[in-house]
Order: sequence, then structure tokens, then C-alpha cells
Amino acid sequence: MYAQVIVDLSAEALDRVFSYVVPEGMDVVPGQLVAVPFGPRTREGFVVSLSDTCDVPPEKLKPLLRPVRQEPVVMPDLMELAEWMHVRYLCNLVDALRLMLPAEMRGGRVHEKMLRRAHLALSGQALEDFIEKNRRAPKQLETIEALRGGDVETARLDAAALRALEKKGAVEILTGEARRMPLALADGTRTRDPEPMPEQRAAVEKLTAALKSGGGRFLLHGVTGSGKTEVYIRLIRQALELGRTAIVLVPEIALTPQMVAWLHGRFGGDAAVLHSALSAGERFDEWRRIRSGEARVVIGARSAIFAPLQDIGVIVVDEEHETTYQSDRRPRYDAREVAWKRAAQHGAVLVLGSATPSVSTYMRAMPGVRPENRLELVELRQRVKGRPLPEVEIVDMRGEFERGNRSIFSARLSAQLRSCLDEGHQAMLFINRRGHSTFVSCRACGYVVRCDQCDVTMTWHQAENALRCHYCGKTLPPPKVCPQCGSGYIKYFGAGTQKVQEEVRRLFPDARVLRMDVDTTREKDAHARILGRFRSGEANVLVGTQMIAKGLDFPNVALVGVVAADLSLNLPDYRSVERTFQLITQVAGRAGRADVPGRVVVQTYDPDHYGIRLAAAQDYRAFYTRESAYRRQAMYPPFTVIARIVYSGREAERVRAAAQADEARISAFLDRTGARADAIQLAATEAPIRQIRGEYRWQLLLKLYFKADLDAVEARMQALADAAPEGVRAELEVNPNNLF
Repeated sequence: MYAQVIVDLSAEALDRVFSYVVPEGMDVVPGQLVAVPFGPRTREGFVVSLSDTCDVPPEKLKPLLRPVRQEPVVMPDLMELAEWMHVRYLCNLVDALRLMLPAEMRGGRVHEKMLRRAHLALSGQALEDFIEKNRRAPKQLETIEALRGGDVETARLDAAALRALEKKGAVEILTGEARRMPLALADGTRTRDPEPMPEQRAAVEKLTAALKSGGGRFLLHGVTGSGKTEVYIRLIRQALELGRTAIVLVPEIALTPQMVAWLHGRFGGDAAVLHSALSAGERFDEWRRIRSGEARVVIGARSAIFAPLQDIGVIVVDEEHETTYQSDRRPRYDAREVAWKRAAQHGAVLVLGSATPSVSTYMRAMPGVRPENRLELVELRQRVKGRPLPEVEIVDMRGEFERGNRSIFSARLSAQLRSCLDEGHQAMLFINRRGHSTFVSCRACGYVVRCDQCDVTMTWHQAENALRCHYCGKTLPPPKVCPQCGSGYIKYFGAGTQKVQEEVRRLFPDARVLRMDVDTTREKDAHARILGRFRSGEANVLVGTQMIAKGLDFPNVALVGVVAADLSLNLPDYRSVERTFQLITQVAGRAGRADVPGRVVVQTYDPDHYGIRLAAAQDYRAFYTRESAYRRQAMYPPFTVIARIVYSGREAERVRAAAQADEARISAFLDRTGARADAIQLAATEAPIRQIRGEYRWQLLLKLYFKADLDAVEARMQALADAAPEGVRAELEVNPNNLF
């Protein structure tokens, strides 16, 4: 018997199977992780297939050394998925296979946790007689009393007393496996189903019909607060009753605790959680619960789409419009696309849910789309229990400036915040920038402090009194005098979450303020702790970045303030208006989700912009109509495809030369293959951010019509990226999340 193995080394030259002899008596199956001799070293590898014959003479083959784990770690459907990703995302097969299991399982960096526990071996009269005979051993009697209620971990008991009791036969020491449970699953409270609204019931019936008849693909478009999660839960219950399983993806780890609480409250031990913020042991134990079939509902961020479930009936992608579903590292997979593929593999129902679907997703639900690309639209037009959408007020900050208001809060937002706090309600203040001040500048000469490793300004973080680069992480002490002209006229401009938090505390000393951004959520379970404190009422104001803008449900939130709506509007990206509309609509939807009426104040210097106006009106259909017309006219995705190679390296001239040489090669390729007519734009230029982490950056950008042979063009561009000259790193991106 011969095994075809993908060795766990990521290199283009090794992106193929290697054959090994399976030793007599060794049981090996496809998908298993095995140890193999490779050159002078021992490496791990994935068994891709087995065969009775081999093209290589047997005497030239080496034998497998041993299985790393007895059970296969890559299920057959996931092996098929990895091979599809290998082709679709132009990545090495091993890079796709690595996604199918927790990283720590490779190399044996994590194992089952074994626990020693003490067990009371005596009972009834025998136990009472033993206690009577040992009255002069108080420590031993204390230990026995501790064990009357059940087994106890040995580490929590007196070691000497335990040894004595074991020797006397009163206690047994048992060794067994202990589960490392994520914090989000610690609460065992079960919750009842609420009464569904008519629209929810109709949506569940439609989706359930598809579940029972071979699957389908749906876009669940519901206004904020319309109860999309309840639709997910009832559909998942139907799948479980049919003996099938489910995956629920959320775009941010910040949203995971809330979704886990909802699903764990309904499904108990059937629910498991998978995301990168878990400890290695927690992730390993949850993966094994899923792999064994003990857990049948998986909730998590992007990577949870690879959960080793069998017979999947439902895959939900919540807040489908979020860019975090697309990986920014190779393999540059899109979890929504992978979900589409997995649903097809299992005959499952795929549900993409959002109050603000991406333009490209909503277009798939419109007439005229080819059947293989089509989504069926299911709509929830009303909030649960007929609650009204929050009242949204747009404040023109130009008028505030003219009236002499230099605060980051308009008079209207300040008044509404005061009223909200006085009424005993909670408020959320959104600004999509962390730190205190956006940049530090000299008022005498105009000098701005920039990172010397990146082509960006540095942000002042007041808590550490340090300037920080948000690209490479470099920190500097803030200057007391201008490094350029020597003057002392140093001023801090702009605002971030820290400054908003500081301003709330200054204006409202009675406010209890929490902040949620990248800086406050670095520690394990920080997201859950912050949201838990806000939910419990320990704080009445939550300041945050886009982490707080979607999906969260707090019944007592009566006010939402969008402090600076223009931050995302003015980014140099064709999706800037779409993202602004989504952020404002989503964050506005956090208000008025229970019996407390909601109010929203949107501060902007461009109050007449259609993205802001339509977000305030919560009118997605009007926004889609206008934005898609703009995209069609300007020839932007989804009407075209943008592919670019980003080059970076320490030597600017070498990077420039690589980009320009590849521009000539791609141009020749387009001419040679007849694809020139499908190309709209081809240019090698400096990247918008010219330097990051001390490396210079160029880009080769190609915009194509959809009718082009995209696979061939992308394959050629990937080949050029893989062949980048020494000293230059090149990465292919297709419709990237940003064009910086």
C-alpha cells in the first residue's frame, strides 16, 4: 500500500504529493496527519490518498514513520474543499489544508488535558466507620467531607491527607480528560423561544422548505432589529431535528459572545465556538467536540467555516457585508464564497444575512442573474413587535464651527446625551478611529509627525502618552518642540475613541464610560467582559469603533451618536460611500431595540451627501439603486474585477523595477491571448501608502470586464508574483478589501 502525502512545508516547489510506503500493520486513511522522513529531517504531512500501485520503484520510496493522530484530521469533504481552494485561490494545497484544523495540532503543540481527581471509595456504614476510626486525623476528615459532594481535582486538596487516604483505601485517584471550556459557554442558562412575528414565521417556513428539499441560497435582508437571529435559530432547530448540523459565522470576535449566548441558551451542549481569541487548548477541545459529533452547532468568526461537521444542513453568514470575511493573508479566501461551496457539497441551506448587504451580494438577488450565481431574496421589513426605527437627526458641523463650538460634540448631541443619562438609559458613541488625536503638528511650520517606517501620520494615545503607528506599531514620545523648526507650538489635531471618552467624562462627570477598540480588547475575553459590563448596567456610555456598530443588542440603549460620519466617507476607495452607509445604518440600529424609543444623532460636514442622507432614512433600496448606477458608470466591481499585485521591499529601485517589468509582461500576455479588449486599466504605480514597516511599495493594478478569462489572467499574475526577484515580495489580491 502506498500513501500520497502533502508535506507540511509551504513552498511552490513542494506543492505536489510525495509517495511513501505504508508499513505492514500500520492503519492509515486519507486525511490523516502522519510523520514522514523528508530529506534529512522528519516532517509532518497530510495523507491525500492511498493506492495499491505507484509509478516510482518501491526500493526508492521511504516508509511512513507513524500517525501523528489516530483519527483523520481532514474529513473527505474538507479534503475536497482544500483542493477546490487550491485552484480557486491559487494557493499551495498545504496552505489550504492547514486551515482545516487548529494550528497548534500541527507539530503536537497541543494535547488533551488530563486531570487527576480524587474519588471517595467508601460509602454508607463503611464510610462512617472509617471516619470514627480516624477522628485524630482532621486533615483527612476535611478531605473526606470535601469529597462527599463528588470528585474533586487533586490539586485542590491537601496532598499529604490525600496520600494517606489513598493508602488506607478510602480514596481512589482517577485520571481522565478535562474539557477546557471557553468563557462564552460557561453560562448554562437555557432560554425559551419568543413568539415569532408573521414575517419571521414566513421566512422560517420558506427556508425550512428548502432545507427539506435539497438546500438553496438565500439573502435574508432585514432592517436592524427585525429579528434575523431568531430566523437563524429556528432554521437551525429544524436542521437538528432532521439529524443535521449548522455553522453560524459572525464577522467580528466582538459579536461572537452575544451570538454564542443566544445559541447556547437555545441549544445547550450542542453549541460549540471556534475563533482565534480562544486559547490553544480551548480551540483544540472545541474542535474535537465538533469532530466527534458531540457539538452540532458551530459559532465563530471567518475560520469557523472549516469546522469538521458532518451532514451540514444550514450555513449562516451574519452581517455578510463585512470585509473581515475576506482573508488578507494567503490563502486569500473569502469565507462567504467558501460557505457557498460547502453548502453545495452538503445540499445545505446557505443564508447570507444583513440589514445593509454589499452591492455585489444584493445584485445576485435581482432579476437576470444566472441560476448558478443567484440568491433568493427573503425580506424582514418590520422591527420585532412593530417597534419603530430610531429617529435620526443629521447635524451640520460647519454650523457648529461658525457658532464657535470647538467641541467634538455638537450642541444637539450634548443635549441628547444629557437627557439620555438623566432618564436612566444608555448611550453608544461611535467614531471609527482609535487613539486620542489623529495627528500631531507644528502650528509654526506645518510639520506633521510621521512614522519613519511607514508613509502615514502617527496617532497620539493619551493613556500611554505615546505616538503610535497603526501600521507597524512603532511608538515615540510626543515632541515638546518641533523637530523641524524648534518652536514649541505643538498641537494635537483630530479625535479618536480616547478623546471621545475623555470628553464625555469632562462634560458628564456622572457618566460611567467604557471604551471598545483594538487597544482595549487585546487581552483574552476582553470583548465579552466589556460588553458584559455594559449589558449589566455597570456603564451607561459605550464609546467604540466599528466593533460596536453592528449586531449588538442592548435593550436599554436609547441614544446612538455618530461622532464623525465623514471619516470613512473620504477614504480613497470606490467603496467608501457604501461603507459609510453601512456603518451609519448599522450603528443607528443599535438604538431603540426594546421598549425604549431610539434616537440617533449623526454629525457630519457633508450633510447633503446621499450616503449619509439615505443611511439616516434607513432606505437601503434607494441606496442600492444609486450606488449600483455609479459603479456601472465608473466601471467598478461588481461590474468589473480589480486585480493587483502589491510589491514591497527594502530597496525602492528594486521594487519599482519589478512592478514595471511585470506591467510589460502582463501587457504582452493580454496581447498574446486576445484579452486586451477586456482590459480597462493596466498601470504600475507607487502604492497609495508608499512605505510600510520600512519597506517600499508599488502596485500593478489591472481592471477587467467580467467577460474576460479571469482564471487565466489571475493565474498569470500569480505566476509573476511567485517569480518576484530576490529582495522583493509580491502578493496578488483580487477585489481587495482596500486599495491602500
